[in-house]
Amino acid sequence: MKILTIADIVVPALQGDFDAERFKGIELILSCGDLPPEYLASLVNTLEVPLYYVRGNHDLRYENSPLEGCFDLHSKLVRVNNLNILGLEGSRWYNGGSQQYTDSQMAAIIRRQRFTFWRKGGPDIVITHAPPRGIHDEEDLCHRGFKTYLRLIKKYRPRYFIHGHIHREFADNSERITVINGTHVMNAFGYHVIEI
Repeated sequence: MKILTIADIVVPALQGDFDAERFKGIELILSCGDLPPEYLASLVNTLEVPLYYVRGNHDLRYENSPLEGCFDLHSKLVRVNNLNILGLEGSRWYNGGSQQYTDSQMAAIIRRQRFTFWRKGGPDIVITHAPPRGIHDEEDLCHRGFKTYLRLIKKYRPRYFIHGHIHREFADNSERITVINGTHVMNAFGYHVIEI
C-alpha cells in the first residue's frame, strides 16, 4: 500500500505544480495536522483517494469548513486495507488553546482505546500531530512530545508512528525516521511517501 503523509506546510508539488506521475499509485493520504481544510479537500479531489487526518494545535477552522472525503481520526482506530490506523490530535498544553493536552490527558485518551485494541488488535500505524517525548521533539513547552506516546510504542509496537508539528527540512528522507523498539517514528513535515 502506497501512502502519502502530509503535515504543517502547504507544498507546491501537491498543488499547482502537481505531477501526477510522481504520485502515481497513492492509495491513502494521512494528514498529521496544521494544514488548511481547503488543502486537504483539494488533495482528495486530485488523487481521488481517502484522507484520514488529525488536527494540529493551529487547526481552528475545521468545524466551520466541512472536509468532504476526509475523516477525522482523533481517538479512533480504523481498519484500512488490513491495517489498523489510530489517530491522536494536538500538541502538549502550552497556553490553553484548542487541541492542547497535558500528558495525563493524552494518556487517558489512549487508555480508553484498550478495549478496542483488545477486540480489533493494536494499531499498525499511529498518526499524531506531536511527536513522542525525546524523539524529534524540542524543549520549548509547545514542541515537547508526549511521554505517553513512548509507552504506546513500547506496549503495542506499531509499524509506523507518524507525526508532524516539528518543522524541519531533510537533506535525505532517512533523516526523518528514527526506529525505536521496531517502530519507525517518522516526521511527516511537508510530505513523505511510504509503502507498506
